[in-house]
This record gives sequence, structure tokens and C-alpha cells, in this order.
Amino acid sequence: MTDASKQQAKIRCDACPVMCYIADGKTGACDRYGNENGKLVRVDLLTVIERRSNDGGELVPFLSDAREWDGDLITPGSSFITAVGAGTTYPDYKPAPFIVSSEADGVDMVTVVTEGIFSYCGAKLKIDTDHHLGPERSLVRAEGEPVGHVTTGEYGSQMLALGGVHHLTGGGKKEGRVTCATLLALCNGEAVELNIDEGSGVIVQAGMPPIVNGSTEDRMRVGCGSATIGMFASQWEGLVDDVVVVDDHITGVMSEHQAGKVLGWQPTGIKIKGRRSTPGRYFQVANPGTGWGGTDLTDPLQIVGDFDPKTAVPGQSLLMVSTTGEQFAYFELDDALRPVERDMPARLKPSIERIEENCEQAMCSVLFMAGAGGSLRAGVTENPVKLTRSVKQALTYVTCGGAPVYIWPGGGITVMVDVSRMPENSFGYVPTPALVAPIEFTMERQAYELLGGHMDHVMPLEEAVEGATGRQNDHILKGSRRVMQSGDNPWPSQALKRRHDEDPKPGDS
Repeated sequence: MTDASKQQAKIRCDACPVMCYIADGKTGACDRYGNENGKLVRVDLLTVIERRSNDGGELVPFLSDAREWDGDLITPGSSFITAVGAGTTYPDYKPAPFIVSSEADGVDMVTVVTEGIFSYCGAKLKIDTDHHLGPERSLVRAEGEPVGHVTTGEYGSQMLALGGVHHLTGGGKKEGRVTCATLLALCNGEAVELNIDEGSGVIVQAGMPPIVNGSTEDRMRVGCGSATIGMFASQWEGLVDDVVVVDDHITGVMSEHQAGKVLGWQPTGIKIKGRRSTPGRYFQVANPGTGWGGTDLTDPLQIVGDFDPKTAVPGQSLLMVSTTGEQFAYFELDDALRPVERDMPARLKPSIERIEENCEQAMCSVLFMAGAGGSLRAGVTENPVKLTRSVKQALTYVTCGGAPVYIWPGGGITVMVDVSRMPENSFGYVPTPALVAPIEFTMERQAYELLGGHMDHVMPLEEAVEGATGRQNDHILKGSRRVMQSGDNPWPSQALKRRHDEDPKPGDS
């Protein structure tokens, strides 16, 4: 067969800028579209969410969490069409793949769904850990390629920012490919190994404890050292002469702290190496690390100087503990006023257990963040700025795979969503490189008309789902699957109803 005839045996996909030629029985570079007997087919099933009853039970007559639609009647008030598996508007002049009408909770609404191709996207990671992962601004790498950076530490959690257009498109080809693959895996709930320059190696997975340098994190801190002193001061009263809670950020000292003063704690002559902030609160007692309280300490006495002989007395007791209760030690001063480690007295063990009890389970959170550009919005209305205004006025409710999103203030439609609240495998990619993510815009029908929406493309929900085995935007859908509503996610019609009750007019968008 000649090259020309081989090319003719293929079909061309126009669902993204790559414009793959796909041979019969094969899929394109994104694995989302394939050639079946000379027809372009969307490989993944359209996802429809079924509503749970108020008591958490199912409203649909089957028990499986997902299945291909087999002809059961779709109940509009109990079903919500998502963009997962729906297809895109690319090359952007076309209306969204599905613009469906339905009624629920007394709201006559329209939902517009599309799989957005996001070059301008990334992931924000919250990693619960008491250990130092790396200096702020340090590069985060996957497979040796830079895919993001360390941002701020927030009270027992370390934040990472991954992705973004500069890593996806502004570096080398491998950097873009690895960044895209990393984002895709994280957003689809897979475990990813990351390495931080001048810092730690960490394995992160949404909803799972982080693994730092090969060790699984068990719990995050109850608070900083000062907060721990304040919370448990009364529980140490009369049981020990002084308490030091070791912390990389703010180390607390009971006898100097305001909580101790209020309770009548007596001075002990203790000296702490570090920068004194306010009474009983010390900064920079040690370098960040994976030891006591997120410091590099293996011996807590390294931060204790000579006791003041004018105040300290032999036999004086000292408890040192970390902010998670994982490290602790008990000391008594000898005749030379040097702290000597002793066995932990039984009277102090309950307080350490209380610290541990108040530490929450360490977990990784993955939030997908992206800007919905003009081309995506054109699939909703011929005048995209009207959709932006409607979203900002809360007339349009935005979801990703049925999960609620946070809309950032300011210009454009910048969304952020917890990927753990989305259906399984909601994300795809195109090798431009960019991530493909579902996005749904739901509004009252009257509001959609005021937007100048594509009213001639509106179809009833049940018709749309039944048509999921037919042609849609120049490609064929294979069918649909149903998944149960996540227990945390509000039903879109209820969110609209609350907004309608506050302001019954849709507004002039």
C-alpha cells in the first residue's frame, strides 16, 4: 500500500490541535478518540450522576456505582449530565457537545457541558506533614523534570504548586510531557513520586497519607508549639515543673508562656536557644528537617542552654514533647543543674496521648485549578463575556464532573476543584500538551436565554442520554454510564434554588 493510500485509510480527528490521523481500530495520541470502522468515536462513556436521597440511600434501582446505560428511564430531577466523556467544542466555533434541559426542585434549568482543553492549568497540593519538605521556591521534580515549586507552609501542611502554562509549554518538550503526565495522574487519583530540590522525596496521592523519604506520615500537628502549650497547660499543672513543645516554627515554653503565667507557673531558669518572639514563644530554635517538631533535631536538649542557678533547683523536672506527640522525653536536673533523662512518669503519659489524640490523620489534598478561556465559553453563548458575568453574579452554577468549584474573584472564570469529589478518571489529556477536564454550567432556562445561549441546541436530558450512542459534534459517542452522587456534593438545582430564593430575578447578564 502506498503512503497516500495508507493516509486515505485513516480518518482525521479534529477534537484538539494535534489533528491526529487515526487508523481503523486505533486511538489517537490522547487515547480519547478512536477509529471504529471509519468513524470517529469518543472512547470513554458519557457520565451521568444519579442523585442520592436525603438519607443517603440511592434513588436508582441498581446497586453498582457505574454501568453503561441499558435503556432504563432517566428521571431528570434525579439525574445530572456531566462533561466526563462528552467531547469538546474544538476548534471552538461549535456549540457545547450537550446543552440539556431538565427540572428539579422546582427549577427549570439548562446545563451546558464540555470537556475543556486546558493549557492554562495546574494543581495545588496540600500535604499534611510535620516534616520539612524543602525550602520555599524550590523546584519540584518528577522524573527529573521541573513540574512546579514549593510555596508556603500553612500550619502543619506544606503547599506545592504544580503545572501551569510555563511548565506545560514554556520549557523543553520533555518538561511539558512530564508535567502533563504528572497532573493527569494526580487529578485522576493516582500516586505520584516527587522530589524537591534541597529537600525530600515524597509520594503523594489524593486522599492518602503522604510518604516522606520512604516513611508514611501518620498525623499532622495539633498546633504550633505555643498553641500546644496553651491548649494543654491546665493538664500539666502540678505534674511537672516545666514543659517545652519543640516546633520548627514556634517553640513553646510553659513557665514563660502567658498560659503558664495565668495558671501561676513558677520560673524554672530555663534558657532556650533561638530567637525570642514574645514570652514563652521562640522562633528558629533549629533548622527545618524531619526530626523533632519538623526540625533537624534528634536530641531536644540541643536547644536548651544552661539553667539559671538563681532560679533552677536540683531535681526540677522538665517534659519535652513534639507537636504531634511522636517524640517526647522527660528530664530531671542533677546537682550541677544539668538535665538528665529519666523514664517517663506514668502521670505524664495521658497528656502525651491527648496530644496524639488531637492530631488529625495526615492526608494529601489535590485541587485542580484552571482558567476557562474564551473558546470554551463560546460553546455556551455567542458572546462569551456574558457567561463570565453570569458566573460572577452567581446566576450560573459551575461544576467539574458534578463537583462544586471555587470561582476565584477578578477577571475571567478561574476555577478550583477538589479532585476527590469528582467521578473516577474524570481527566484526560492532549499531547499539545494540555489537560482535558470536564466543566458544566447550570442556570435557569430564562437566564440562559438572556445569555444569548444556543437555544436551538437545547435538548431534554433523557433525549441527550439516549442520544449518547449517536453522533455528536462530528464524532460518535459509545454510550453512557451512571455513577452515584458524592455524598459531599450539592445537587445543582438546589444551589440554583437557593440563589433564586435570594434574588428571584435571573438578572440581566
